[in-house]
Amino acid sequence: MTAPASPRSAVRDAALVLLSSRPVSWINTAFPFGAAYLLTTRELDATAIVGFVYFLIPYNLAMYGINDVFDYASDLANPRKGGIEGALLPPRLHRWTLWAAVVTNLPFLVWLAVVGSPVSWIALGVSVFAVIAYSAPGLRFKERPFLDSATSSIHFVSPAVVGLTLASADITLDTVLVLLAFFLWGAAAHAFGAVQDVGPDRSAGISSIATVIGARATVRMAVILWFVAGIAMLFTHWPAPLGAVLALPYIVNALPWWSVTDETSARTNTAWRRFIVMNYIAGFLATMILILAWNS
Repeated sequence: MTAPASPRSAVRDAALVLLSSRPVSWINTAFPFGAAYLLTTRELDATAIVGFVYFLIPYNLAMYGINDVFDYASDLANPRKGGIEGALLPPRLHRWTLWAAVVTNLPFLVWLAVVGSPVSWIALGVSVFAVIAYSAPGLRFKERPFLDSATSSIHFVSPAVVGLTLASADITLDTVLVLLAFFLWGAAAHAFGAVQDVGPDRSAGISSIATVIGARATVRMAVILWFVAGIAMLFTHWPAPLGAVLALPYIVNALPWWSVTDETSARTNTAWRRFIVMNYIAGFLATMILILAWNS
């Protein structure tokens, strides 16, 4: 018989499962929901709180936990894994991680479905499907070049769409342009992040946008997408055009790698680590813009 796990080992295992949800990135999905919902309703109600908490932790546990479980074999050969850039979950925790994702997600999804409408159900369904489809066997959108970047971007844009639909927001041209800019930003972020993994992904037989078109073309595509995202914001009403400035640091961060080769692609990890920090700075500045929008 297997000896029962000690309380200390159980806590350590739970911490590993929680680490798989990438706590450093929690705010990247909760913030879009909260901003979209609060700017529309201007009210901090139960749905705002439940939705924010859902997209803060359970949603990320599902998104990244499923990824870490089904990418375990390839992650073993990836030197980036095992920290804030991705947990390296031991196989004994794989089933527990999947169950934790199900158990933590279901109550929130039921609540959001009950308080929602058919339109918000569709938005929430697309969001959850994208989370599962990205990594789950049989779908594996992460191994379908270009679809991988699009799906990854949906992971961050869809919480905002869910917030808008739950709040019964009027969809204006400004709304469409902001969501489009956010989508382009997310696609660029995924593509640029894939560059550093060209070597490990090819060794593991994993296809990605970067392994198919190459590191150099992927960096250039990411820079162009960030540029177009910034331009799109210029066509919105004040104070949203200020958001165009947020694209500049990402462009500057990526430009030194404009001519990167597949052989030197792993070195872009230094820029990726700056990218993680830049997200917090951009989030602060976006919050300032949202405060202006709230007051106007």
